[in-house]
Formats: sequence, C-alpha cells, structure tokens
Amino acid sequence: MKKLFLSIVVASLTLASCGGGGGETEAQPEEKKLQAPQKSSDYGEEESNADVPETVEVTIEGNDQMRYNLEKIEVYEGQTVKLTLKHVGEMAKEAMGHNWVLLAKGTDKAEYATAAVQAKDEDYSPSALADQVIAHTETIGGGNETTIEFEAPAKGTYDFICSFPGHYGLMNGKFIVK
Repeated sequence: MKKLFLSIVVASLTLASCGGGGGETEAQPEEKKLQAPQKSSDYGEEESNADVPETVEVTIEGNDQMRYNLEKIEVYEGQTVKLTLKHVGEMAKEAMGHNWVLLAKGTDKAEYATAAVQAKDEDYSPSALADQVIAHTETIGGGNETTIEFEAPAKGTYDFICSFPGHYGLMNGKFIVK
C-alpha cells in the first residue's frame, strides 16, 4: 500500500514538473506608464516613484443575489480605466439586470437611483442627470458582459452603484482615485 501511494506521489510530481518551458515566447509590446505620486513614509523619507500602467483593466461581477464581487476599486488619476462588467447570474435582464454607474462627487446615490427607476427607456441612466455620472455601462442580463473605457477622474473617493430598480442598496462600492 505504501509503495502504491509513493508511486502515485512520484508520478504526480513528475507530470507536474513537465510541461511549459523550452518554447520561445513572443516579445510583448512595451506598456506606457504613468508616474505615481510620491508618498512620504512614516520615517520622513521619500519613497521612490513607482511606474503605474497607463491603462488599468478592472473586471467586476454582478450576480443573481444582487451583489458585486468588489466593494472597492483603486486606480490612479488620469489612468485609462477599462472596466468589464460580467453578469455571472442566469436571470434575464428584465428581471435581474445589472449595470455599473460611477457617480460624480456630491451625487446622492439614493436620489440618483430613485430617478433611474423612472428611466427604463434610457437603460436606467437618466439623461437629465448625466452631469452626475462620470461613466456607466449598459444594463445586461445573466451570462452577458460589457466593457467601457474612461479616464479616471481627479483624486478622491467616488461612489459606484447598479442603478437597476432596487439594486443600489446592495450593489454599491467606492471608486478610489489616488
């Protein structure tokens, strides 16, 4: 029995170590970088500037339980944000649609969400309140995804919500720009 177990372990390790390696890899194009702001450490020393990618890719998921998988998204001012919303549930858009709305500073998310309920024909993104929105996705149903690109706004903390009727109370979070 011990020999059988040992043989299985050795075979597993051998198979796991084979594969990969040996092949040539394609050179990746050089990524443009932004300069991250300097921070002071607790000891009064300046930390060096870190290179920050010009574009950041974020994937956020919504489900049939009216939940996002992220409560916080952090980016840098001026970065291009490529945000993908995935609806990982199965319910149709009409019953459990999700979107992602980044609200401008000072926007009351409850007031915006209340107005969005009346904007079904505008995909729950009322054009009368467009000045209160930095970016938003379309509303999607289960199994679908959508991607948007936008420039990260000025440093600060912003709210994001799902503006589908009744969702903003559970589907919301903070968008932090450094």
